[in-house]
Amino acid sequence: MRPPFRFPEDLVTLQRAWQQTYAELAQAPAGTGTTVLRRRLITLSGNLCTHPHWAAPAAWRAGGVELRHAARTHTSTPAEGQAAA
Repeated sequence: MRPPFRFPEDLVTLQRAWQQTYAELAQAPAGTGTTVLRRRLITLSGNLCTHPHWAAPAAWRAGGVELRHAARTHTSTPAEGQAAA
């Protein structure tokens, strides 16, 4: 069995913001101004992909699903060297 992934709290917060923005965009009625939501989603996507946690070569592929799950369940474990909040 694989050990659980540990994500920094700021990374989980970024993912939660991305998911919330995506949900808001999906709920927006057709023809309404969605530019602000689309721009926020693009910015959050860039911040997620360039987060220092993903510095390892295959880290995104290895932990992306687990990060989305952690953000949905609003749980995360502190990364090594970080104290629990």
